[in-house]
Amino acid sequence: MRLSIGRHPRDLGKLALVGGLLVLGALLVLVPANPVELAVSQQLAAIPRVTDPLWVALTWLGSWAGIVGVVVVASYFGWIRVALLCGGSGAVTWVLAQLMHQLIGTAGFPAEEVALVTVLAVVAAPYLGSAGRYFGWALTLLVGVAVVHLGMDLPLGAVGGALLGWGVGLLSHLVWGAPGRRVSDVLIFDELEQAGLAPVSITALRHRLLQPREFAVDTVDGPRLRAKVVRRLSRRAGPWYKLKRLLMVLDVRDEPRLSSPHHEVEHEAYAALLAARAGVRTPPVVLACDVQYAPALLVVQEVSGRRLNELAPGEVDDELLAGIWQQVGRLAAARIAHHDLRAKNILVDEGNQPWLLSFTFSHPGADEARCAQDLAEALVSVAAVVGVQRAVTSAIRSLPVEALAGALSNVVPLALPRRVRKQAELDRYFLADLRETLADRLSLPIPGFRSPVRVSTVIGLVLIGAAVYLLLPELSDTREVAGALRHAHLGWLAVAVVTGFVAVLLSSISVQGSSRTPIPFWRTLQVQVAAAFTGRTTPGGAGFFGLNVVYLERLGLRRPLAVGVTLLNQAGTGAVAFVVAVIGVFAVGLTGTFDQLSVPGRPLLIGGAVVVLVVAGVLVSPFGRRRLLPQMIEVSGELLETLRHPVRALQLFGGALGYLVISGLGLAASLAAIHPNFSWVGVTIVFVVGNTLGHLVPSPGGLGAVEAVLLAGLGAMGIPATAAITAVLLSRFLTYWLPVLPGIAMFRYLQHQEVI
Repeated sequence: MRLSIGRHPRDLGKLALVGGLLVLGALLVLVPANPVELAVSQQLAAIPRVTDPLWVALTWLGSWAGIVGVVVVASYFGWIRVALLCGGSGAVTWVLAQLMHQLIGTAGFPAEEVALVTVLAVVAAPYLGSAGRYFGWALTLLVGVAVVHLGMDLPLGAVGGALLGWGVGLLSHLVWGAPGRRVSDVLIFDELEQAGLAPVSITALRHRLLQPREFAVDTVDGPRLRAKVVRRLSRRAGPWYKLKRLLMVLDVRDEPRLSSPHHEVEHEAYAALLAARAGVRTPPVVLACDVQYAPALLVVQEVSGRRLNELAPGEVDDELLAGIWQQVGRLAAARIAHHDLRAKNILVDEGNQPWLLSFTFSHPGADEARCAQDLAEALVSVAAVVGVQRAVTSAIRSLPVEALAGALSNVVPLALPRRVRKQAELDRYFLADLRETLADRLSLPIPGFRSPVRVSTVIGLVLIGAAVYLLLPELSDTREVAGALRHAHLGWLAVAVVTGFVAVLLSSISVQGSSRTPIPFWRTLQVQVAAAFTGRTTPGGAGFFGLNVVYLERLGLRRPLAVGVTLLNQAGTGAVAFVVAVIGVFAVGLTGTFDQLSVPGRPLLIGGAVVVLVVAGVLVSPFGRRRLLPQMIEVSGELLETLRHPVRALQLFGGALGYLVISGLGLAASLAAIHPNFSWVGVTIVFVVGNTLGHLVPSPGGLGAVEAVLLAGLGAMGIPATAAITAVLLSRFLTYWLPVLPGIAMFRYLQHQEVI
């Protein structure tokens, strides 16, 4: 078996980074050790001395004995290349460590024991796989702990040793190459030949960065093959993508749990075989294997044709559309969810028959919810090519109504992966048009609002809130804050509670003023009570926006108009908050209320200039001109149009002003319960500013940011720290978070009534 030896440009970037960090570490050695490093060293030195023999044995690995041992073991197993590279790299690392000791004037940086273990691990890792790589880094960490525990080096010396060894190992990969750095055509050819496929020639096909490599293979007497080489686990199965999906506001079930490239290849082959058995047209699987010293390999028979996204709408006839829905229906009947039914994964052969490709993220044994999501993805993909009307008409003609009804609830942005939504990014209201058209043709109501709050969201919100509200009292004396809470005036606290619910009432009036079409007051009030739950527990108030859009759609407003009404309401509230904040701060400032305010002139000006330049840059960018500026112009026009209608203007701006003022009085009432002497107007202005700035932070309810700005504002008014902290805690709990509880009940009620 030939090794797939190559070099990766990424190693050069890593080497530059390691070199920079190593130079920085060498400079830090020249100054006295900082207290943190000494504290870490003392903690490691406190490890029981009974374990010293183990730590001493570990340090032997970072010596010439370790180098010789690795060379002997590698030679015994016939890995001559590994033995030579480890021996040479180890010797170079030892020499460089000695030279650095002479140049810096200390034997403590870098730690040569750690450096030697690191370079051996880095050089051997490509030949040992992921398990060997993890073991090598774990061994490096243990040797680093050993040299610090035994008093041989400080932590900075151990880190420097790891950097030196890592750098020499990367240099070895760049100079001599390493397995897995490139996919060798010869290696793939040999593997296919050993599998008995009799290849004649192999041609590398064009590929995108971070995507699997593909090769066209000609055989002696068989059909032409297509080989896909998976070098790394797909990004959509990796940890970062999983973390992002965890933080999404809807619990969408999509990609399977893939653990390695080999697992990915086997999973795709397994799913494709099951689909073919169910009558789905998919290229026949020929081979799925894990190539030694190279990425995993999947070989299928090549099917000549063009991808659906490469066809013009006129080239897609009704017969082809019916065939596509037939294949999707067979997948659902076999309980296989494809989870990547983009137009590029639908191949149209020379006989105008559709084939389904790329079962990487498929899920055999899928339930109805997964199959419904699959159908929704197919609807979006087909509609992006032939248009909404033709896609819906052909789907209704070919698929059962029950299946389409299930897909209807998934034709929403938060239920579709971005890779699917990107197919129709140029049309802002594409999904809304598709959803409304499908609902109209099926004579079904537009899907209700799905709660954006999951268990993980609630747990995270509780943990963050607990951290914020437990840490805030630490800014003052915790016992004083507890005492202030115990002696708070209950009457003023009751007033604060009332202001929280009155503010919700005024927000419903503001929503009414945002719509040209009259909407019912009491039903709107109920929706705003429910929005206290969905909006305050989601980042950026996404739940408030989504709930109101769905509510307005249920009233008969088309999606673009419903979105416009909600945007107008938020823009009106923002405009009122800005005006009140600017005028209020200057007006109250003239009275001397903010006598403790200190504004750093130059930093503030520089920061403001940077913010203005960044905003201007975003607006003039292609993205800003295409997506942001049109919406801003449209909303600004609506605001001016509202001013021409006195009743609507009073509802929109008056409701927004009332919401802000009443909420500010809630903070003032909370402060009055423990500290009676202050300016009520000043506290209200502080609330408006703090609430506006704090909600710019994309945390649920502006958690943490709002509290920080409010504390800063009350401090500028001269309010004692204990009173300010207690008032902020009480106000946020009583006026902002307490209405969430009835909001939950109202949300469930409105769902049962099919209002949302």
